[in-house]
Amino acid sequence: MLGALTFVYVLNFLDRQLLGILAKPIEDTLHISDGQLGLIGGLYFALFYCLIAIPVGWLADKGSRVTIVAIACAIWSAATIACGLALSFPQLAAARMAVGFGEAGGVPPSYAIIADSFPPGRRGTAYGLYNLGPPVGAALGIAFGASIAAAFNWRYAFVGIGLVGIVTAALLKAVVREPVRGAMDPDRVDEPGAKPAFRGTVRLFFANPVLLLASIASGVTQLVTYGLGNFAVLFLIREKGMTLHQIAVWYALVVAIGMSGGMILSGRVIDRLSRRSRQIYATAPAWSLALAMPFYLYFVWVPGWPLALIALTVAMVFNYFYLAASVALVQEEVRPDQRVLAGALLLLVMNLTGLGLGPTFVGAASDFFAHRHMPHPLQIALYCLTPAYGLAIALFAWLAHVLKSRQPNKGIAR
Repeated sequence: MLGALTFVYVLNFLDRQLLGILAKPIEDTLHISDGQLGLIGGLYFALFYCLIAIPVGWLADKGSRVTIVAIACAIWSAATIACGLALSFPQLAAARMAVGFGEAGGVPPSYAIIADSFPPGRRGTAYGLYNLGPPVGAALGIAFGASIAAAFNWRYAFVGIGLVGIVTAALLKAVVREPVRGAMDPDRVDEPGAKPAFRGTVRLFFANPVLLLASIASGVTQLVTYGLGNFAVLFLIREKGMTLHQIAVWYALVVAIGMSGGMILSGRVIDRLSRRSRQIYATAPAWSLALAMPFYLYFVWVPGWPLALIALTVAMVFNYFYLAASVALVQEEVRPDQRVLAGALLLLVMNLTGLGLGPTFVGAASDFFAHRHMPHPLQIALYCLTPAYGLAIALFAWLAHVLKSRQPNKGIAR
């Protein structure tokens, strides 16, 4: 089950990251700017991805979560093919919004399936393994996407990966079985006859300081991860002098090692230390971001790509500690029949903030500095992401204080 869902997540993130990976040939072919690229990969995508996730989460809490994941995979894969066929900026924007529409049904139901398949104390590791989907997907996208674009055409990468996703969607339903809701929570005490109330769950999610702070702190962290991720390849080519062939090998390795290392290490740390104190859900991301920030700044500054990639590898390891921690915390804070909607609300806040604003800001800032004839506009734009580190650290520290002062909740909708 975990392997199948992780593979679907690999495709999910691979499709999502292709735009940033192939930014240079796409800009050259369709004659679009950094700002337009940031809107397509950021705000336009995030609006559909986040807002559709809410009704999808509500439906999944009532029906088959496996079926919803399979349908979602088919939709975003077909939309990825449409991206490869786009001939203009409006066509590409519409196709990317359709990708966001489909991907909205992939992650929140998967979070709940995993929570109902692994007991507390093992979920951090399970989510750490599941969250290998982004680094593996990004690394494969870099390796194959850049190689295909260099050898043939960027359009072939979108079409080929989209076809793989459609086949995967057809096979998923036969591989993964729907787990029993709450089967791994024998000690949880719920009210008799309690049912997932959409409005009540949404209202009380945002009234719960633990859930709200975890969501906002994670979203601010994603300002850096998505802002950098959508423009890293373009930055390495434009400012560090890398070629697509070099990107396909060396940057793919950086993403595979850096992001995967962060996902696995964070999951193990969370599982081991959360048994002693729930504060680790907040203190681990806070300390990791403090360690990541100087390596991020060195990556942006240092001339030449070899040293830059070494610094980026270390920064990525610590940049991604927040994800397993926040997902596990949210899933343990709510009732079993609220988990999909709670996961969707977590993604709503995280992605509207990080995915919606991060790439959009970097692209707009790059255009702003370029129009004023400043040297290295994209580099300056990436420097401008640095304050997000400080804000995210402060928010996770606040969350640690809240966790210290309260007992675990038994469900957010009564």
